[in-house]
Amino acid sequence: MYTLVVCEKPDGARRIAQALGDPKESRPNGISVFDVTSNGRDYKVCTALGHLYGLTDATKNRSVYPVLDLEWTPVANPRAAKAIKVISELSKGASAFVHACDYDQEGEVIGHSILQHACGNKYEMARRAKFSTLTDEEIRESFDNLARSNSGLAEAGRSRHMLDFIYGVNMSRALARSLKSTSKYRNLSIGRVQGPTLAFVVDRELEIKLHVPVPYWTIAVQFEKNNQTFFAQYEKPKVETLLEAKSIVDACVGMDGTLAGVIENRVVLRPPAPFNLGDLQREAYRLFKLSPGYTLAIAEKLYLHALISYPRTSSQKLPRSIGYSKIISSISKIESYTRLASMVFSKGCLMPSDGRMSDPAHPAIYPTGVAPRQKLSGLEFKVYDLIVKRFLATFGDPAISRHTDISIDLNHHAFKAEGKMPVYEGWMVFYKPYVRLEQRDLPELHKDDAVRNLGVEMEEKFTQPPYRYNQASLLARMEHEKIGTKATRADIIATLFKRNYISSGKSGIEAADLGFAIIDSMREFMPVIVSTSLTRSMEEQLELVEERSADSVSVIEQAVDNLIESLASFMEKEADIGTRIGDAVSADSKRAATIGPCPVCKRGQLRIIKSYKTRKRFVGCSNYLVGCKATAPLPQKGLIKTGGRACPECGWPVVGVIFARRAKQWKICINMQCPSRKK
Repeated sequence: MYTLVVCEKPDGARRIAQALGDPKESRPNGISVFDVTSNGRDYKVCTALGHLYGLTDATKNRSVYPVLDLEWTPVANPRAAKAIKVISELSKGASAFVHACDYDQEGEVIGHSILQHACGNKYEMARRAKFSTLTDEEIRESFDNLARSNSGLAEAGRSRHMLDFIYGVNMSRALARSLKSTSKYRNLSIGRVQGPTLAFVVDRELEIKLHVPVPYWTIAVQFEKNNQTFFAQYEKPKVETLLEAKSIVDACVGMDGTLAGVIENRVVLRPPAPFNLGDLQREAYRLFKLSPGYTLAIAEKLYLHALISYPRTSSQKLPRSIGYSKIISSISKIESYTRLASMVFSKGCLMPSDGRMSDPAHPAIYPTGVAPRQKLSGLEFKVYDLIVKRFLATFGDPAISRHTDISIDLNHHAFKAEGKMPVYEGWMVFYKPYVRLEQRDLPELHKDDAVRNLGVEMEEKFTQPPYRYNQASLLARMEHEKIGTKATRADIIATLFKRNYISSGKSGIEAADLGFAIIDSMREFMPVIVSTSLTRSMEEQLELVEERSADSVSVIEQAVDNLIESLASFMEKEADIGTRIGDAVSADSKRAATIGPCPVCKRGQLRIIKSYKTRKRFVGCSNYLVGCKATAPLPQKGLIKTGGRACPECGWPVVGVIFARRAKQWKICINMQCPSRKK
């Protein structure tokens, strides 16, 4: 007899089997199974390949809505079907079961569905392996201290899936049916988290478009003292009228100043908190322009290779139980970090700087100290290096900077300047090159000193609209509003790009016409769907379900009542909504299809075409039927963005390509014979 261990991913199953002993791998039906003996107990470690079961509409009719009758069924995937068959057969000979999927809501649901459906209602009897890293030591410890399955976590995860499915499917079908009435087709979707997130971008775009620039003036004076020059700004950052600005300038020209006051402060900058997932995603975007989704994908790969702890965490705290000294000692054996690790040890007391956020399942993200067994790719190393240095920085001393604020009287007008001088780098030594203390020099100055006026500058400026969101700031807004989860927020943003509701521009994320039309329709007929209050309330209710303080059935029933009420209003105006969205779809499709004038025949337009035979996309001329054979290949993956710009080398159109995992837009000339390609 043996114990069947259910894991979430193949790499995770392999790591667990290797930690338990010397596994022997077999591949029934092409699915890896590891036989291993540990402490006299035989284990068969299998993998779930992610979600093997999902929710489906019991009616099996995509045109029907509202849909409220759901069932859990195997996902429509041949490999998943093979995995279910293998696990089901293995379960028949098992005397015990261990749930070893990731310890969060998603992982709990994956393991729950397999143990219940493939293994024949074994969830309640299964034991739970809890670990935050895939190091050998922690895996063995978790198997020595198996816990009971967390039914609250499973119920909350299953309830979340049901709410997402009920809202997503019904609202998406409502949109699709309204559009169908206009004889147009587009793959549309909206959900209880998608809606509010899209609304954030649309509202910001409206603020930008409705912004009326208001003029104002700034005044600065260049001063000199002891052969050192510096600038001081007028005490009012914005002078509102030209008349006032000119009167100030006229009064100051040619007049020397006197130091009216000098104030020095020591500014203490505490060490940073360790990363949670949101912090890591924002920092990776700031430094490397990695999209949140790609950062998560890299972090998960590092976790599966036992290099870092579990990344899907909200915590900014590092408990003593992880063993600070042992981890730092292991890091010191990695050549890149030997010096930094020894500097941490030289401090004596190891006490990390914690943040305020916590997570009941996992600590903050930290390096395990395990050295990479194979060379990391460039981006993988960047993310790994960021995590290691952030971890070490949390043990550093506060950094200290000396700030000097001076006030200069210039013919009864006050001007101010600020100097910054690093005093002690502290924790920043460990976090280089990702941070540095700012330095802004001022000459040595004392009260009543005279300073020479070298010139007065007046500049007209205009008030600016708010900044557009980027992927990191949009994710931060979702976190602040408490919508979505740490595991799903990046996917929600990626879906909005995929649906062409939003696009990536030079100044950030822009809302497309289609995004505006969707939000306008939702706000008019289903306003509760795009409000943050409904989604936030659901998230709070799901937390109570996880804590077993609320009944999942009541939570779902209340959510369904809200949905039915909203759908009734939507159905009454279905045709009007369809017309509104259809106009946006037509405009969007027209822009997307045409990428520029044909440089060969000079009369046609180059369009994006998809081959019926190969399903591959390429560029062809609209004058193909009258003899123009101009064609060009396109990347088969990624979102194609047209900008109307011609290549300076050959005159063919330049297109942008955005890949889901990267925030950056790659610009390429579509002409394969372009001289720039040879260069």
